[in-house]
Amino acid sequence: MDTLTPEDRHKNMSRIRSKDTSPERKIRTALFKAGFRYRICDKRYPGKPDLIFPRYYAVIFINGCFWHAHENCRYFVFPKSNTGFWQKKFARNKARDAENLKYYQDQCWRVCFIWECAIRGKDSRKKIEKVTGQIIQWLEEPEESFLEIRG
Repeated sequence: MDTLTPEDRHKNMSRIRSKDTSPERKIRTALFKAGFRYRICDKRYPGKPDLIFPRYYAVIFINGCFWHAHENCRYFVFPKSNTGFWQKKFARNKARDAENLKYYQDQCWRVCFIWECAIRGKDSRKKIEKVTGQIIQWLEEPEESFLEIRG
């Protein structure tokens, strides 16, 4: 049972944005300070990756644990109301993520998925530094075509 009224729930959900989220800004800031330049949410690229590194043929998707139904994550709780809608929504999001991954791999691009839980919570600054280090290493070592960073 939802603890909010439908109007309050609508108000909360309408404030959630698809780009320029807090996790994205934190990762972008850290990578920019490290000297990396990138494009942000460019519509020319399928799936509008959060960060695009044309020089490295690499894209980064920063996934919210709730919106992408991150399994076995403490930040993902399946909603108890309107379950039919949410099942379809999460299934579409997962299918879209898989399509985007396949597209970029077919085009010989490198893909990184960063889950929100990897940079959220206690000691988030240290977590961001750790994730940034992993991304930098991944960008500079072209052997790995896929990287997934989980919390």
